[in-house]
Amino acid sequence: MEWWLMYLILGAVVGFFAGLLGIGGGLLIVPALTYMFTAQDFPPDRILHLALGTTMATIIFTSAASLYTHHKHAAVNWTIFRYMTPGIVIGTLAGTVLAGTLSTLILRIIFTLFICYAATSMLLKLISKPRPDTKLGADPNQYPYPLPQKTVFFTAGSIIGSVSSLVAIGGGILTVPFLTLCQIRLQHAIGTAAAIGFPIALAGTIGYIANGIAQTQHLPVYSLGYVYLPALGWLIPASMLTAPLGARTTHSTRTATLKKLFIVLLYGLAVKMLYDLYA
Repeated sequence: MEWWLMYLILGAVVGFFAGLLGIGGGLLIVPALTYMFTAQDFPPDRILHLALGTTMATIIFTSAASLYTHHKHAAVNWTIFRYMTPGIVIGTLAGTVLAGTLSTLILRIIFTLFICYAATSMLLKLISKPRPDTKLGADPNQYPYPLPQKTVFFTAGSIIGSVSSLVAIGGGILTVPFLTLCQIRLQHAIGTAAAIGFPIALAGTIGYIANGIAQTQHLPVYSLGYVYLPALGWLIPASMLTAPLGARTTHSTRTATLKKLFIVLLYGLAVKMLYDLYA
């Protein structure tokens, strides 16, 4: 009983941050599930793979819930979504294949380094002098500057998808900075990142299931490939209930506050993961 309660609490926290920051919640779910699965004596060499696969499956629902709310606030640029999705799907599937061949230690190192990179990148952008032309209009689909070519979005989508599947995130950490670099205002970048998180999660889940089926004899009962169904079953309802609340909070919070909250969250997770690697 204590485990389903922990999954429920984790889902509620993750859902809120997923809606608030346009992330899929993987940065919170993966470390938490890793500790929980370790405490339940799951096979050590498959623990992180299970955490990644289960997280990707959860992100399907958190991204869908936050996407719906962001769409109601007219914060999703659907043109950019269409340009990036093909690359997202291809990159995500390739990333899950690669993850299946890597050891738990290598995946931990990749996960930790990625968090450090994401936090530092956003911190540098926060302290740098903002461009005077970044304050755009309220409609995300009324873009006053020429959009980059479709190949740019396809390439960016491929990279974002592959990295996201390796660390089980919805892609917001990469998508939001990329879109702000394209001079999309932060609220619209977050809303569009929430939309892009859905194909990432869907393709990633399919990939982790397919790559984990061959390891069935080494996985705990009630696993579907690298997706642990009991954890997924409790994470989903809690995260879907709180994701809209987080998304609504996004549209009533100052941009600088959102960035600071994002950076603090990332650095806290990076420190924890580095400590675990050292230990």
